Amino acid sequence: MQLGFVSAILPELSLTDVAGVAKSSGYSCVEVMCWPVSKAERRYAGVTHLDVVDFTQAKADEVNGMMAAMGIAISGLGYYPNPLAPDEAEAGRYVEHLGRVIKAASLLGLTRVNTFIGRDWTKSVDENWSRFCSTWKPLVKLAEDHGVRIGIENCPMLFSKDEWPGGKNLATSPAIWRRMFNEIPSLSLGLNYDPSHMIWQHMDYLQPIREFADRLVHIHAKDVRIDKDKLDQVGILAHPNLYHTPKLPGLGDVNWGQFFSVLTDVGYRGPVCVEVEDRAYEGSLELRIESLKQSAAYLRQFVVG
Repeated sequence: MQLGFVSAILPELSLTDVAGVAKSSGYSCVEVMCWPVSKAERRYAGVTHLDVVDFTQAKADEVNGMMAAMGIAISGLGYYPNPLAPDEAEAGRYVEHLGRVIKAASLLGLTRVNTFIGRDWTKSVDENWSRFCSTWKPLVKLAEDHGVRIGIENCPMLFSKDEWPGGKNLATSPAIWRRMFNEIPSLSLGLNYDPSHMIWQHMDYLQPIREFADRLVHIHAKDVRIDKDKLDQVGILAHPNLYHTPKLPGLGDVNWGQFFSVLTDVGYRGPVCVEVEDRAYEGSLELRIESLKQSAAYLRQFVVG
């Protein structure tokens, strides 16, 4: 396996500087954010460490040369919008840019692009299904044609009461993953698996690793703490932000020894990237870099290489 981190936590740094942080902090790879150059619409979004608009082979060669000189690999390209947004013009812009990210990955010689399926949160899963099919079958075909696998993160994308309970991402549970993969059998569609989202949904985060081993494209290492006293007051039907807190690996409820034990059992040998969303470390750039160092020191007991 390769230990890395998601570059979204360092929005003010250039890609060269991000690679420098990776090298000095004990990482071997980085998931590089590829949002269109714009203002962020939410936390951890809108980060552009690689601008894929008008991306060429010459630019790809330049990026690869710089990363090679730093001794840091790119685990994959990341872009996490809502391709099934209720406003179809908005969704169309997201889909168009996701196509650019897939093509850029191919130019870079990469095989992974990470994103969300998306969802119209005002509608049920069944009501979203036809748009899922019409949007994602062409995207998966594009990825197939470019030798790229798409890793879908399993985050429900719930940030406000208006989005509860649907969220902005269909791909949140094994039942839905089975339906997705039956609909689109291509192995170019898989998972960017994050155990923390299973924890706060009160789901087993180990069994899916076994069942969906052939669909594991990329792994996010993020922890989460369920605050039982708060949960006892509001219940599981309350908005999740009222009873759970994202944390650095080792500071929450994920049993990382068991997690990596099962990952190795199923033969996963790809990247595992720390995703920092722990507000306790967001006060400054220095603190965020320290959070990456702390996470690397903790996870190195499980990740060799």
